[in-house]
Amino acid sequence: MDIPTLSIDGVRQGLVARRWSAVELASEALRLAEAENPRTGAYLRFSPERALETAGRVDALIARGEDPGPLAGVPVAVKDVILTRGVKTTCGSRLLADYIPPYDATAIQRLEAAGGVMIGKTNCDEFAMGSSTENSAFGPVRHPLDPSRVPGGSSGGSAAAVAQGTAVVALGSDTGGSIRQPASFCGVVGVTPTYGRVSRYGLTAFASSLDHIGPFGRSVRDAATLLRVIAGRDPCDTTSADAPVPDYPALLDGRVKGLKLGLPREYLKDLTSETGDVIARGVEVLQGLGCQVRDISLPATDYAIACYYIIATAEASSNLARYDGVRYTFRSGSSQTLSDMYRNTRGEGFGAECKRRIMLGTYVLSHGYYDAYYLKAQKVRALITRDFIKAFEEVDAIVAPVSPFPAFKLGEKVDDPIAMYLSDIYTITGDLAGIPCMSVPCGTTARDGLPVGMQILTRHFDEPTMFRLAGAYEKAAGG
Repeated sequence: MDIPTLSIDGVRQGLVARRWSAVELASEALRLAEAENPRTGAYLRFSPERALETAGRVDALIARGEDPGPLAGVPVAVKDVILTRGVKTTCGSRLLADYIPPYDATAIQRLEAAGGVMIGKTNCDEFAMGSSTENSAFGPVRHPLDPSRVPGGSSGGSAAAVAQGTAVVALGSDTGGSIRQPASFCGVVGVTPTYGRVSRYGLTAFASSLDHIGPFGRSVRDAATLLRVIAGRDPCDTTSADAPVPDYPALLDGRVKGLKLGLPREYLKDLTSETGDVIARGVEVLQGLGCQVRDISLPATDYAIACYYIIATAEASSNLARYDGVRYTFRSGSSQTLSDMYRNTRGEGFGAECKRRIMLGTYVLSHGYYDAYYLKAQKVRALITRDFIKAFEEVDAIVAPVSPFPAFKLGEKVDDPIAMYLSDIYTITGDLAGIPCMSVPCGTTARDGLPVGMQILTRHFDEPTMFRLAGAYEKAAGG
C-alpha cells in the first residue's frame, strides 16, 4: 500500500482484489499525512473520525456486492475554504479559527457520495487571497520538493498534499489562478472548470463572479474523474449551469491530430528563459502528435491585472463585510462600543493582504469612483472575454505558460505586492472570461529542477477537448 504511487483506478483495483480495505487505506493515508505535515505545513487539521466512518461505509458496500462509487476509498484533501460539516473551516484566518460549519458544501456531499474519503483540510492564503500560501494566519506552506520555496497560492496546501503523496486527489478553489499556479509550481495537474460547471454552494466567497472549485491530481485521468463527480447543476447555487456533464475519463482517447492550437503572443513575451524553454519543448511534443500550432493575439491581456484587481477586490470588500464579530467569527475583547467592536475585530482578525484588498475594493466602489474604476473594469472584462471568443473561432484550444517563473523563495515577494500579483498574469484572464483551463506538468527547469506547468484553455464548457489534449500530451511526454 504505497499511497504516493496510487491513482483512483489503483485504489479501486486494490479494494476489489481485497489487497486492502478502505479503512486500512484511510488509516495509512492519515498516518502518512501526519508524518509528512511538519515538513510542508500542507494540512491545517485532519479528520480521522469522518475519514474512517466514510471508509467503513465503502467497505460495507463492497461486502454487500454493491457499487461503492467512482472515488471508492480514495484519500482526498480539501482546501480550508470549502465548508465541511462538523470539521473546522478557518479559511486560513484568525477570524474563523474556531468556526465549525453546520453543513457540507455541495462538492463535499458529492465527493463523499462517490466514496471519496476526506482525510483533512489544507492550508491556504487567508480567504484565498494570495499567490504563495504565505498569507495564512497559521503559517505558510512549504514546497514539497524544496522547503525554502513557496508551493504557489492560494491553494498551495492542496497542491502540496497531492505532490508529496499524502492524498491521491484534492479540492482547491480558483479566483485568479489559485489552482493552476500551485499545480504548476508543485508539478501536479490542476483544473479550473468553466464558471458554473461546479456548484459554489459552501465555498467561502472571495469574489463571487470569479470563484471556482476544481480538482488537483497526479494525473489527468484522476483530475478528470474528480471533476466528473463534483460537476453539475445544483439548485442551491443559482450560478451553477444546467449543462450535461460528460464522462471526462472516457474521452481521454488521445485523438488530437489536426487540433488547431493558438500560442498567444502576449503570454510569451515576459517569460524567464528557463520557463520559456520548457514551454517550447511542450509545444513541440504537441506538434509531434499532429496538432497545428499558430500564433494568435489576445490584445486586452495587457489590461488584465488592473481589471482583475479592481473587480476581485470590489467583490471581496462586499463579501468580507459579514465578518464583523457579531455572529460566528472571532470577536475582539477590547471594545467599549459597537463601532469599536467592529473596528477592533476586523483590525485584529484580518491579515495584511485581506486588509489591503478590502481597502482597495471599498475605494473603487465608493461614490465618485465607481464609474471611473469598477464600471470601466467590467467593460475591460467584456473585451477580454471577446478576445477569447474571437480566438476560438480560429483555434480549438490555447496553449500558454501558467506563470512567468517557477516557484520562488519564501519571503521573496512578500514586501512587493505588485510583483506578487504579476505571478498570476497568465491565469487571471481565464477566470475573467469564465472559460475552462488547466495546468499540466510539462518539465522542469535546467538549473534548479523546479516543475513548470503548461496551461491549456478551451471554449466555455469544452472541458472534453481540454482533457483530451492534456491526456495526450501527458502520455507522449511520459507522464
